Amino acid sequence: MSRARRDDGAVNILGYEETEADRRGERDLLRAANRHAAVAHGGMVKAVFDTKPGSGYDDSTERYHFPRSYLGHARACVGDWVILREPRRNGGRRAYVAAARVERIDPDPDRAGHSYAILRDYLPFDVPVPFRSPDGHREAILRAVPDPTQVGRALRGASVRPIPDDDFAAIVNEGLRETLSPANAVRLELDAMHVDPATAALITAAPAERRVEQVLMNRKVRDAAFRRAVLAAYDDTCAVTGIKIVNGGGRAEAQAAHIWPVADGGPDVVQNGIALSATVHWLFDRHLISIDDDWRLLVSHNKVPPELRELFTRHQDRIRLPKDRSLWPHPAFVARHREHYG
Repeated sequence: MSRARRDDGAVNILGYEETEADRRGERDLLRAANRHAAVAHGGMVKAVFDTKPGSGYDDSTERYHFPRSYLGHARACVGDWVILREPRRNGGRRAYVAAARVERIDPDPDRAGHSYAILRDYLPFDVPVPFRSPDGHREAILRAVPDPTQVGRALRGASVRPIPDDDFAAIVNEGLRETLSPANAVRLELDAMHVDPATAALITAAPAERRVEQVLMNRKVRDAAFRRAVLAAYDDTCAVTGIKIVNGGGRAEAQAAHIWPVADGGPDVVQNGIALSATVHWLFDRHLISIDDDWRLLVSHNKVPPELRELFTRHQDRIRLPKDRSLWPHPAFVARHREHYG
């Protein structure tokens, strides 16, 4: 498992058998960091949550699963933002991969001594942010480790740990660098024609002055990040018609459609998206077309105009899906869409 169970008492954060002095030193390090952050932020604390699929913990884009030993640290994060990081163990990317807001802490009803941090506004980064920058580790608590070669060991038992605002902002800015780049403004619809003045001021500010929490909550920015990820996965090609048109400014005709609508709680993740041309997107959003379990197009023949039905008869084989299977639509999201079809 990627998350050390401190209540098992096997090893400490330096990787060897704990003495009472070791345990006190480790607790003091984390508590001091939490106290400092809590004072600075009126009781709330930003944090890093280490996570990895297949770790044995029940993590998702909506919740983070952890043992009793992290309960105090996780509670301090309620109402604030966290960064999700994958460790290297078991094939992880050793990088920061997303940001999310902690809404509340719920007990795990099925596993004694465990809880869930309920996450909202989960946003994957454009690309994984490496654990280290050219200038060193991205977290102050790790830069404070006297021997840099021992950082990996120091992280054992510290899968939930506080992070200062400036480190948090630096990681988010790096993670959303492609979305926020002026060079991509037109193709991601973050140009002056598509955003309001407040959003324009937010995204054009220098990274050091950018209010990253507002960036993370901004619908235009989130839509742009979602569009970038979905269209990249589908190679700017409509999944239904197979049409790929990209104008001189690099803007694709295909649009990024949410399968489970954001207004109903759907996440801004590529597995909740599909690339569709404008007309197909319009029909999909109104549940006049959908997708079956075999990835074939469903068409509501009594509601879709005859001229469009004729168009779709040529495209009712399996839809076009990303080459990377991990980016395919999640079956649960597709099933939600299909509930309203017809």
